[in-house]
Amino acid sequence: MKFTWFNLMPWPYLPDDFREKNRSVWVDIDSRLFDPAKGHEVYNNHLDLLEYAATLGFDGIGCNEHHQNAYGLMPSPNLIAATLARRTKDVALVVLGNSIALYNPPIRVAEEFAMLDCISGGRLVGGFPVGTSMDTNYCYGQIPSLTREKYLEAHDLIIKAWREPEPFAFNGRYTKLRHVNIWPRPIQKPNPPIHIPGGGSVETYDFCIDHTYSYSYLSFTGYIRGKALMDGYWSQVAKRNAPDNSPYRAGFAQTICVADTDEEAERLYKDHVLYFYNRCLHVYPGFADAPGYRTIKTIQSGALSQYAPVRGFSHLTWKDLIEGGHVIAGSPETVRQRMEEMIKGLRVGNVFGLFHVGDMPKEKCMYSSKLFAEKVMPKLRNMFPEYANDDRFWCKPLAKRVTPGDLPAERDVPQLAGAH
Repeated sequence: MKFTWFNLMPWPYLPDDFREKNRSVWVDIDSRLFDPAKGHEVYNNHLDLLEYAATLGFDGIGCNEHHQNAYGLMPSPNLIAATLARRTKDVALVVLGNSIALYNPPIRVAEEFAMLDCISGGRLVGGFPVGTSMDTNYCYGQIPSLTREKYLEAHDLIIKAWREPEPFAFNGRYTKLRHVNIWPRPIQKPNPPIHIPGGGSVETYDFCIDHTYSYSYLSFTGYIRGKALMDGYWSQVAKRNAPDNSPYRAGFAQTICVADTDEEAERLYKDHVLYFYNRCLHVYPGFADAPGYRTIKTIQSGALSQYAPVRGFSHLTWKDLIEGGHVIAGSPETVRQRMEEMIKGLRVGNVFGLFHVGDMPKEKCMYSSKLFAEKVMPKLRNMFPEYANDDRFWCKPLAKRVTPGDLPAERDVPQLAGAH
């Protein structure tokens, strides 16, 4: 199993009457609710948590890209990953990922990911999400019906730029470049491993199978509702006669809260979980699914946007969220049992754990993360022993990597002969 400590970086200061006074946490949220001075503290707290997770034995620490919202404060996950590259040592940097249809030209992603791979010594795990309708269509103005076509062209350019050692011309519909010749180039060959976050588009199944990418379902509705979608993915893997059905072909995001007892988990985390589901997921349905964003094939499959379910999330109680599988919370043994059920039921070798939830204070998050790392994660490591050697979907760092040095004292700075 591969466990990534994943951080959305939600804004923790949304007022109690946020839902009543704002129609959406995304796209048109009142920007006066963001306090830059508090933002300074919030960002550094989140970075502290990511760095702390790297010391606990997680395989990866993860970030992603969103725009104009209080749900996730990372318009540039590459900036977050760059700060982590120098402050961590062995953990994978899981950038899940860059919404490549938004970049003009998308070669920028190839360059920045290559930089991250070089700085970190080959620890990058990359991701190419199509992007939510809120981000892609409403915040960045992409035409919904052309988004996927633009995404596929951007993908082909990035992969070729990584793999092709000679300069080449690229003559696409959306990007035309006379000279493509990226410097720097990634350490990992032929390219860093790629995970594709999906939200229900069935075309993404085939895309992942075609390119041997790991399909990851990032969901807040939990593994019980996610099973139908993941069953559809594995059915397509079988239908396409893929060479194997390795669990590392798939991943799932799960909100996790661990305490000494089930009762303590509710007492410690209930308010923060409800903050997230009631405020951070308050998305105006019109933003969640722009006409043309979803293909006809996906609509026919019955897949709906996780950001705007029919009844929303505001009516859900702690009990609803726990029993529905939206959140796995409780004692280490309770969490282990629920996690094992989720991992086996969905057949996922990659788990993206959301341990920071809503307005959760740093200390509570560290407590939950440490309990999971010490008392739950070791018991889940060998869920799929027959695929223990499948490393196609994870990074391959250099055996010998540079250790960032401390700044020398002025007296220790070497002087060059003849220098004044």
